[in-house]
Amino acid sequence: MGLKIAVIGAGGVGGYFGGRLAAAGHDVSFVARGDHLAALRRDGLAVTSVAGDFTIANPVATDDTTEIGEVDFVLLAVKTWQLEPAIAALKPLVGSRTAVITTQNGVDAPQQVADVFGQDVVLPGAVEVIAFLDGPGRIRQIGGGKLTFAEWDSRPSERTETLQTALQDAGLTAVVSPDVWAALWKKFLALASVGAIGTVTGAPYGVLRARPAMRKLLEDAMTEVQQVARARGIQLTEADVAAEVAFIDQLPAEGTTSLQRDIAAGRPSELDAWTGTIVRLGRETGTPTPVNNLLYELAGARAAS
Repeated sequence: MGLKIAVIGAGGVGGYFGGRLAAAGHDVSFVARGDHLAALRRDGLAVTSVAGDFTIANPVATDDTTEIGEVDFVLLAVKTWQLEPAIAALKPLVGSRTAVITTQNGVDAPQQVADVFGQDVVLPGAVEVIAFLDGPGRIRQIGGGKLTFAEWDSRPSERTETLQTALQDAGLTAVVSPDVWAALWKKFLALASVGAIGTVTGAPYGVLRARPAMRKLLEDAMTEVQQVARARGIQLTEADVAAEVAFIDQLPAEGTTSLQRDIAAGRPSELDAWTGTIVRLGRETGTPTPVNNLLYELAGARAAS
């Protein structure tokens, strides 16, 4: 018997993961708006993927969550700056057994959902996928497809096992983390650092990692995040910093983060949720973050110009 799943934010992440789950036979509803919603209703959801193309004909698509009702799982796949209205839209979807999986970049989204619905509702998650909206009703995925998640306290549970099985059966990679907060912070450590430096310099991964001084700057920014994490009780080490630098070494040389692309294009960005959060938490915990403070101001000036 399939699961009932709602996807809020049917862009790259939500469209790809939700599409795979729908193709596997689950009852998936997509919450979208505008031209994208119209295209989903008219033409279906078309996914172009390195793992195989597919189309979901006649998907359930709406801009009104009251039309969906209570579900087993909600995949919350909006950007951080879209969270407030998305959280408000969750209410009709959340019943006594509903779990909301957060997928936002950064580390604040789980608490923002928990502030409204309680920690027991939230499954903190981290996504690894390169996917984007390729026009209304169309998703293009060019790499990845992994969701790491767990209960708030990382304890094993029946619902995390159920979700893991559903994702794996849909052809996705699903990891129930033994320490979900460390997993979120490891991704954050790399993403926020390279995102801010890439934004300030306008350079792709290949340039940042090849120039010795830039590489050192990247390591210094990551080390500050690691120290803030430890001040918050998250068990990250210097070895985690080295591992994330090695991860960036494996990325396409021409690659950039969504933060860099959004600011360069004059779109709303996640700067406050990335480097802004490091600065704020550094201040709250008494942890010096001089590199990230400077990057935040420089990137903020670029975003404002």
